[in-house]
Amino acid sequence: MPELPEVEVSRLGISPHLTGQQITQVIVRDRRLRWPVPASLETVAGATIEGVERRAKYLIISTTKGYLIVHLGMSGALRVVPADSLVVKHDHIDLVLGSGLCLRFNDPRRFGCWLFSATHPSADHPLLRELGPEPLTDAFTLDYLFNASRGRQQAIKTFIMDNHVVVGVGNIYANESLFKAGIHPKRAAGKVSKARYQRLVPIIKETLARAIEQGGTTLQDFTQADGQPGYFKQELMVYGRGGKACMQCKSTLKEIRLGQRSTVYCPQCQR
Repeated sequence: MPELPEVEVSRLGISPHLTGQQITQVIVRDRRLRWPVPASLETVAGATIEGVERRAKYLIISTTKGYLIVHLGMSGALRVVPADSLVVKHDHIDLVLGSGLCLRFNDPRRFGCWLFSATHPSADHPLLRELGPEPLTDAFTLDYLFNASRGRQQAIKTFIMDNHVVVGVGNIYANESLFKAGIHPKRAAGKVSKARYQRLVPIIKETLARAIEQGGTTLQDFTQADGQPGYFKQELMVYGRGGKACMQCKSTLKEIRLGQRSTVYCPQCQR
């Protein structure tokens, strides 16, 4: 599943092609996504796109007629292509632009979503209103995360992956950040000291920022808006390396299931 860096890379890729453009047509070929694509989506035809934002893993396309809420789901991808480009299997939605290009959404598994909101959705939409702070903003601080963790018995890994605590720290980046911070993924969040959170918070920020800079992590389903894969996977130190040697101490990395997600850690480097 595309994580926050992949979604941000998609936003950066499509924004220059969309901002300021008129939507001349909305083509919906299949409404059967995670939630049925509403007929109201087509009402943005004729509107001008004012910008593209990201909130957690959601993209918000602001137009003069309302807001489109887009989620890539498990396998969704956005491409900017000529409007007359050959349509292939799983090309479910096109936003046709006055420039002659279109924003095309392809989603083989159909877990993505395209929804419409008449008002900006960040404050009152049920999908967004209860989300935690963005990890790359000043709202995500040592004091915030430490205070939120007090009394929490859940594992630190599932704690930082909770979108009500902080958005966008998905499985890959939780694995990597905890390894760099030297924190065992099963340690109770409420028992991690403030000094260790002081190390963890900037590591999360740095890991996500580095992934965005390099174009996201190449997964089996993800490519960038221009069709090229990301490159951050080349730098992964633990994720997907269970049973291999730790890059720091050469011990064997262990792989377990935690919160139903694959979790890889070094029993020597992480305590």
